[in-house]
Amino acid sequence: MSLDDVCTATLGALRERGTFRSLRTLDGPQGPRTRIDGRELLLFAGSNYLDLAAHPGVIEASVRAAREHGCAAGGSRLISGNLVLHERLEEEIAEHLGTETALVFATGYMANVGLIPALVGHGDAIVSDALNHASIIDGCRLSRADVHVFPHADLTALERVLAQAARPGRRLLLVADGVYSMDGDVAPLPEMLALARRFGAMFVVDDAHGTGTLGKNGAGTVELLGGCEGVDAIVGTLGKALGSFGAFVAGSRALRELLVNVSRSFIFSCALAPPQVEAARAALGLVRREPWRRERLQANAARLRARLADHGISTAPSTTHIVPVVIGASDETMRACEALRERGFFAQGIRHPSVPDGTARLRLTPIATHCDSEIDALAEAVAAVYRACA
Repeated sequence: MSLDDVCTATLGALRERGTFRSLRTLDGPQGPRTRIDGRELLLFAGSNYLDLAAHPGVIEASVRAAREHGCAAGGSRLISGNLVLHERLEEEIAEHLGTETALVFATGYMANVGLIPALVGHGDAIVSDALNHASIIDGCRLSRADVHVFPHADLTALERVLAQAARPGRRLLLVADGVYSMDGDVAPLPEMLALARRFGAMFVVDDAHGTGTLGKNGAGTVELLGGCEGVDAIVGTLGKALGSFGAFVAGSRALRELLVNVSRSFIFSCALAPPQVEAARAALGLVRREPWRRERLQANAARLRARLADHGISTAPSTTHIVPVVIGASDETMRACEALRERGFFAQGIRHPSVPDGTARLRLTPIATHCDSEIDALAEAVAAVYRACA
């Protein structure tokens, strides 16, 4: 069978299942409004939560880095790409999160597929929440450890699964998202940590959607729920609230040395480019100096949930800036997405396999700089298309 035959057959099956995807074209910077496929729309489908991607200070830091250090690191960190800029960023991330140190990766996906196999391998065990991100799932697979999945945020089930997986001499890892990217709920991290310690498990938290957006100082979900003491590693991203690109693993110095030596996605990748690094540093400074951004982000999300509730629309279990409206069927969800686009809003429909089959949804993500009238207008438009799907 030729390559084209394989592609045609596979794409045909995707179309039959209603999960065929196509790309949208954005023209211009990310922000509360953007041009998509040639039309200006209110954007409620991104991860530029704090509106830092086009912040003048972030742009200027990036431009200055390009002028002074060039547009590429020029190699992997272990060969010629370890720049002083990388180490400064890692020091600042660690200081912000309250960890000993950090290590920067090219993407959040690469951080998880590099971290998890570095900690456990064949004969070891991983306990993973059923709604963990795909990068965690793939990191678990690559590790070749035994994977035990427990129902989402079910502490009773987690205790049972940990008890089953724990064995003398066996490495045991518990891994969870901090904020679940399709539901917007926060993991019960203190209770998870207590269970991890009880059964001798390492504990990793992927806080991609909490970094910069939650906690008193914007240090994320772990800070929001009491601090990082006892959490072995925090994975975060530079490409969402921090408006740049890349990711990091924060933890102990021993963990950093281990990853530098055995994490394949770190060792065999070019280092982050200087403009990305300095953009992230500038954004991290803004997170510390401008708490109004995360306060306004959460206020916008709370307002959106309240306005949708006024229309009888549930956004459970969301308590954060990710606000789901479950419609159910994939085709109806995508029709709702297109109907919102016609009304001037870009709010992406999410289907299987990103969410369980039969739970397709609109995933609404306000930005800190959306105004009240824009939030209210979105709620009215969602209510209208939601009723049309009923």
